[in-house]
Amino acid sequence: MKKLLSAVLTASMVMSLVGCAGGGNTSGGASTETTKAEAKTEAAAEANENQASGDIKSIEGKTVAFIPKLTGNSFFEAANNGAQKYAKDWGITVDYMGSANATVTDQLEVIQQAIDAGVDAIAISSVDATALDEKLKEAQDAGIVVCTWDSDVSPDARSMMVSQGTADVLGPMLVDMGVEALKNRGVDPEGEVKYAWHYSQAAVADQNSWYVAGEKYIKEKYPKWVAVHDPYYSEQDSQKSVTIGEAVLDDNPDIDLIICNDSTALPGQCQAAQNKGLTMKDVTITGFCTPSGMTAYLDAGILERWGLWDCGVQGALGCYFAAYLAAGNTIKAGDTIDVPGIGAVKTVPNSELVSGTETAPENNGVVLLPERVVFTKENVKDYNF
Repeated sequence: MKKLLSAVLTASMVMSLVGCAGGGNTSGGASTETTKAEAKTEAAAEANENQASGDIKSIEGKTVAFIPKLTGNSFFEAANNGAQKYAKDWGITVDYMGSANATVTDQLEVIQQAIDAGVDAIAISSVDATALDEKLKEAQDAGIVVCTWDSDVSPDARSMMVSQGTADVLGPMLVDMGVEALKNRGVDPEGEVKYAWHYSQAAVADQNSWYVAGEKYIKEKYPKWVAVHDPYYSEQDSQKSVTIGEAVLDDNPDIDLIICNDSTALPGQCQAAQNKGLTMKDVTITGFCTPSGMTAYLDAGILERWGLWDCGVQGALGCYFAAYLAAGNTIKAGDTIDVPGIGAVKTVPNSELVSGTETAPENNGVVLLPERVVFTKENVKDYNF
């Protein structure tokens, strides 16, 4: 549908998506500031050309309510920083609207505030897979475009979802990070490994899907592993994540691996281990979180590796697609959209995230981020979010 950007921009995008800092990438290459500036200029020129020819309706002047699961969390603050950065270049307003509590009640109130404010669009990371559907449909009925990012709702309660990746990618990634760390401290992953999962709650669609996919991967590749407990939930509460983290360790003193597929649970679990005088030589802890949220535990020897994706780009894309549709543009699953300053991104059907899920004929589907990164002491300084 849309014209692809040049090879220079595409190459720059692949390198830049692995980290918010310019130098960070997993392939050993580095994108220079000059190259990024040239790519950004070319993207803007391409967008202007398309808009002038009538291919794309301008998003300039649109207002997007950007709603995180909770404020104060390093992941969501970094996502907002990225959204604000790109919003200036795109000429849109991003209103960061959220609560310090990751609860359905609080998010419903924030959505209502966005409706009352008369925003053009909402881009939200949902705390629950279905509990926000009715309120978001109310927003749609009021003429507000709804998109999700990071954590989804029902497909008929939003237009596009900007996802960090499929469960089949992220679940095994979490396990593989644990496997590498186990090997490095002399534990054979082919033998019996006692492990547990610690994340926010089962109702959070993305995190739970990673758990399910990770469990499937473990059963296929590491059949001797033993889950010592059902998943531990800390409800994305920073204090509770430490308390639950301590319970994991108290209940299972011989546990080998704890997988935290949640950016609040991971630092909380590491703090719990530190409180008990444990290091990465005693128990392997891994999961998803920003570099800035974990470097203190890396330096203290509590963990050796964890992962994430470019949450700044993800947040920005959530806002872009919301504004793009609010401007009257149309998307069909399978289209490639040129996003100024970021590059060409592909849209796919909803079934790419959840098998069997239907996709509306237009303005419904998923955008998948193409890259993720594993942080270690060797590369963590290359990232600034």
